[in-house]
Amino acid sequence: MIKRVKTKKIFVGNVAIGGDSRISTQSMTYSKTRDVKATVEQINRLHFAGADIVRVSVPEVEDANALKEIKKLTKLPIIADIHFNYKLALISAEFVDGIRINPGNIGDKKRVTQIVKACQERNLAIRIGVNSGSLEKQFDNKYGQTPKGMVESALYNIKYLEDLGFENIKISLKASDVLRTVEAYKSLRPLVNYPFHLGVTEAGTLFQSSIRSSIALGSLLLDGIGDTMRVSITGELEKEIEVAKEILKSLGIIKEGLNIISCPTCSRLEANLVDAVEIIKEKTKHIKTPLDVSVMGCVVNAIGEAKNADVAIAYGKGSGLIIKKGKVIAKLGERELVDKFLSEVEKEIKKIEKIEKSS
Repeated sequence: MIKRVKTKKIFVGNVAIGGDSRISTQSMTYSKTRDVKATVEQINRLHFAGADIVRVSVPEVEDANALKEIKKLTKLPIIADIHFNYKLALISAEFVDGIRINPGNIGDKKRVTQIVKACQERNLAIRIGVNSGSLEKQFDNKYGQTPKGMVESALYNIKYLEDLGFENIKISLKASDVLRTVEAYKSLRPLVNYPFHLGVTEAGTLFQSSIRSSIALGSLLLDGIGDTMRVSITGELEKEIEVAKEILKSLGIIKEGLNIISCPTCSRLEANLVDAVEIIKEKTKHIKTPLDVSVMGCVVNAIGEAKNADVAIAYGKGSGLIIKKGKVIAKLGERELVDKFLSEVEKEIKKIEKIEKSS
C-alpha cells in the first residue's frame, strides 16, 4: 500500500484534489477554444474516456468569451489556461472551475491581485504552472532550466499569491525529461503542503510519452507524491487518459476495469495470442468493475497464472481451457475460447454487481 503525502484539499468544480481525495486524471483540448462545437466534442470525448478535469487554452478574447457556452454544454470541470493577458483570466473566471497561470508572467502585481479577487469571489482554484522552458528571467539567469530554478520559481509564485491572502492553490513543476521533473517535485514537496499536479511536459509521441510518464509519474506516485496528473501525448486525447489510468492501476492506486495478464510472444505459443488479447481488450473496454483476467498462450505458465485470475484462457494446441478462480470449467476448440471467455467475464461482473447492490 502506497502511503500518500498528506496535502491541503482543494476543489476544481466538484472534483476534490489533495487531502484524502483520489488521484484525478486530466487532459487538454487542442481545438481553438473559440470553436465551440469542436471544443465541446473534445471535452465530451475526454469525459467518456474517464477524465476528471479538462484544461482549455485561452490565448484570445474570443476564446474566453466562448467558455460561457462551452460550460453549458459539457460536464467536466474546466480549467482556463492563461499565460500573459490577465484580462483573459478575468473573463474566464466567470465561467470556469479553475485558472492556470504563472503569476510571474502576468506582470504587475495589481493584475495578479485582480485575478486572485475574481477567483476568490467564485471559490476557484489557481494552478501555478512552472515549466522549465519558460522560467522567469531572474530564475533562468541564476539557475538555468534546472530543478533548483523550477523550485525557486514555484516558491516565489506561491508567496506571491499567499501575500494576497490566497491559498486555494495547486502546483505543477514540469520539464521535458524524467530526471529534472522528478527532482523538482521531490525537492519542493517538503517545503509546501499544496496539492501537486504531475506531468512531464512535451513528452512526445504515444510510445515516448508512455515510457517517460510511467517512469517519472510512477516514481513520484510510489513516494506518495501527486494528487492529480496528466500524461502529455502528441496524439489522440483518449490515449492520455488511457495511459494515466494504466499507471494508476499498475501501482494499485485504483482498481478499475480488467487487469489483463498475458504472456510475451515466444516459440511455445500454441495460438494467435496477439489477436486474442486485442479482441478481448476492445470488447471489454466499457467494463469498470475490477477483474484480474489471464490470457496465456501455452500450458507452461497458464495454469499457475490462472489460479490467481478471476477468469482465464489457457491455450493448448488447437484447443484450450477456460478457468475461473483456479477451476477448469470448459475445454473448447481454439475458435470458441474468446467468446466463452467474454461470456464468463460478463457473468462474473453481474455476480459482483449483485453482491454490491445487496450489501
